[in-house]
Amino acid sequence: MPIRIPFKIGQPKKQIVSKTVERDFEREYDKLQKLEDQTKKLHKDMKKSTEADLAMSKAAVKISADLLGNPLCEQDQAFLESMTALDTAMKRMDAFNQEKVNQIQKTVIDPLKKYSGVFPSLNMAVKRREQALQDYKRLQSKVEKYEEKEKTGPVMVKLHQAREELRPVREDFEAKNKQLLDEMPKFYQSRIDYFQPSFEALIRAQVVYFTEMYNIFSELTDQIDQAGLTDEQREKETEAKLSELRALSIVADD
Repeated sequence: MPIRIPFKIGQPKKQIVSKTVERDFEREYDKLQKLEDQTKKLHKDMKKSTEADLAMSKAAVKISADLLGNPLCEQDQAFLESMTALDTAMKRMDAFNQEKVNQIQKTVIDPLKKYSGVFPSLNMAVKRREQALQDYKRLQSKVEKYEEKEKTGPVMVKLHQAREELRPVREDFEAKNKQLLDEMPKFYQSRIDYFQPSFEALIRAQVVYFTEMYNIFSELTDQIDQAGLTDEQREKETEAKLSELRALSIVADD
């Protein structure tokens, strides 16, 4: 005679959710969890990127201001003109960079933050579905317990009561489960329509910025590159000047 394993309340014998439905649910929710992680990471990386951009242009302005304050500018008119042109270019770069960052903040970073703000509600809906499933299992096992007992009057009354208690709980779970299975794929697909305008705005902001940078530095090159020397010629000229400095007795090796 086979040994009968006692049945525990909370684990019904009857499979109340098919493996296919549960697998579909887990697959869709897993996609949304990954989307949430990716959205948060992208939001964080975009903030870091704009902060680094601003730090770069502010540092460039500081450097040009320091060079403009160099005592050499008081002694060499050509150097003063070059440093003035550089300072003006760096300030223009900083202004355009600030404008670009403001645009990215409004069109990319803020929408990312708002999108991330939707996930807590989604996760709460999944938790409510899980709680409804546990209640459903608990009451289903209770019904099964009475169905296995001898059909006496008191048992039949308790069975009827258990079934009545189960019905609204089962309907609640099925409604929550259906809603999530219907809406999770729609939410996942909506990411394309939501983010596409943001990424297009990001590209436009970068194109405008780098176009302006090209114009600014082209003008700067025309202003300071009077001799028309190549980079190689400038490097040789610098090495020659450095050799002259090293030849001075005050810097000569002992």
